[in-house]
Amino acid sequence: MKVARPALVLACAAMLASCGGSGSSGGGGTGVVPTPTPTATPTPTPTPTSATCALSARQDWVAAQLTEWYLFPDLLATNVNKASYPSVQSYIDALVAPARAQSRDRFFTYITSIAEENAFFEQGSSAGFGFRLAYDVAARRVAVIEAFEGAPALAQNIDRGSELLAIGTSASTLQTVSALMASGGPNAVVNALGPSDPGISRVLRVRDQTGVERQVTLTKTEFALDPVSDRFGTKIINDGGKQVGYLNLRTFIDTADPDLRAAYLSFRNAGVTELVIDLRYNGGGLISIAELMGDLMGRNLGGQVFDYITFRPSKASNNSTYRFSPTPQSIQPTRIAFITTGGSASASEMIINSMQPYLPNTALAIVGENTFGKPVGQIALDRAACDDRLRVVALRVENANRQGDYYTGLASTVPNSCRAFDDISRPLGDPAENMLATALTFLRGGTCTPITATGEARTTARLPDERGMLRRPVPDAVQEYVPGLF
Repeated sequence: MKVARPALVLACAAMLASCGGSGSSGGGGTGVVPTPTPTATPTPTPTPTSATCALSARQDWVAAQLTEWYLFPDLLATNVNKASYPSVQSYIDALVAPARAQSRDRFFTYITSIAEENAFFEQGSSAGFGFRLAYDVAARRVAVIEAFEGAPALAQNIDRGSELLAIGTSASTLQTVSALMASGGPNAVVNALGPSDPGISRVLRVRDQTGVERQVTLTKTEFALDPVSDRFGTKIINDGGKQVGYLNLRTFIDTADPDLRAAYLSFRNAGVTELVIDLRYNGGGLISIAELMGDLMGRNLGGQVFDYITFRPSKASNNSTYRFSPTPQSIQPTRIAFITTGGSASASEMIINSMQPYLPNTALAIVGENTFGKPVGQIALDRAACDDRLRVVALRVENANRQGDYYTGLASTVPNSCRAFDDISRPLGDPAENMLATALTFLRGGTCTPITATGEARTTARLPDERGMLRRPVPDAVQEYVPGLF
């Protein structure tokens, strides 16, 4: 039987620069998450007209929460003058600077919006053009690496492999992406795309995969992000007569539950025992969804440990253990290849780490690039009057063998790894796409080039000098969990 416990979140924030984590929410720091009121559109942040929401009061509240909950209390700065910092986040950054210096908190502790985050986790609610963008500093280019169903970009046939050539508020104000990158780098492109508010329009000049250039006008709208795409999210690939299950999970949110159950039921009905799980852009999300995914791969593991959640000694009463609880859709995998990049973090890494004890060393691999390296998570502490949610690193995640602390990524801990590049000239889920093709080679027992734990990420064939996914300097709640989304 499953034991009820607070909702937890593990997530990477802002692609290679900040990560979010697990959380039990409650302004009093009780570790219990109140049930939020469902909402499709985030409630605007209250105007801080009272002393309660003045900068100084918010800073004091943040400092008190960190003192009580931070996983590394000895790595909190004690000589920080709040008056020297113009925002809550800059004050947080100063307080956790010693932990960052030791790579224990790489921008994992941050302030965000309660309303925006709840809307995303409950319904996948987002506002934007609906594409995920990657940039290349050396070549001054920005490309679409994924487009989301039900959003404006895909409706205009802007999909994976398209390239943004120019951006403007009108046809007469178009600026080339090359010029923007030359003058201000990726941030200039971010600024040109505008805020993530419904109704914001931009004129874009794009080059499609076929090489055709065209000009389109896109207007940012609210859309619900589907965590498992209906186009490519689940497939059964006939690989030389062997049935291989392919699953692409975009993010760990509540609405992934029925999609995952349906995917694994299709695998079970087809007799699938070998899997490719594509987490290449997955920055994480709800631990409950990660644990469900474990259950769906634990048909023969009922009662055995999937994960340990451990807080600092003074908060040990919050520690927990999750055990596999098979479902009617569960399968018993014999080999798994996980597709990963530097954007695969937190809950994505947790899945891989937690499955390692239960497969032979020759039967599990990461394919693509080294993962981000985030074996810690956060609780979410809320101050509703100010729409403030503080995500503070407060816990570590370990597998059944008590393995964790993979701060340099999983390449140094998994038994096998295969380097591959993200070939955006082909659709996700295409067996000929380089990462998926390499994963299938591993499942066949073929050889590959190992990933080095310190190797620099290279993400696309079209962008050979890739530096990362496009991000806002201060990402919104959605970008914390879906890196590169605009």
